[in-house]
Amino acid sequence: MSRVDIEPPNALAVGWGRALVFGYGVFAVAATGRSLVQLSADAGKAPLAYSLSLFAAVVYLVATTALLLGGRTGWRLAAVAVCVELLGVLSVGALSLAATDLFPDKTVWSHFGQGYGFLPLVLPFAGLAWLRHTRPRAAGYPI
Repeated sequence: MSRVDIEPPNALAVGWGRALVFGYGVFAVAATGRSLVQLSADAGKAPLAYSLSLFAAVVYLVATTALLLGGRTGWRLAAVAVCVELLGVLSVGALSLAATDLFPDKTVWSHFGQGYGFLPLVLPFAGLAWLRHTRPRAAGYPI
């Protein structure tokens, strides 16, 4: 029996993947809540920052869902979401330091996630490491 036959279809959400799913789920909820409150209470204060925070929430939601979905499609979707997340946290983090007037309040990716204990900076690296470990090719089928 091959490894493909014995692996559950949602192999991305087992072992360390459960912790990753939990982390992404927490950030999806936290970023959604914070961005919606900020946008509804004072959207004019920092529209770009708050909108990027809502975008981050969507990325976290997609990553959470893809990891739970598992399989080849889930893996691919999670890989895209985590890469977008990494690009987002690095660009928004750098932009928030360079153009402080655009980010008067903390958001999930501003200052590289400083307001969240820098976990938004660490999470995509953990996600990429897990995806590398669980890549479909390692499970015996081509990407």
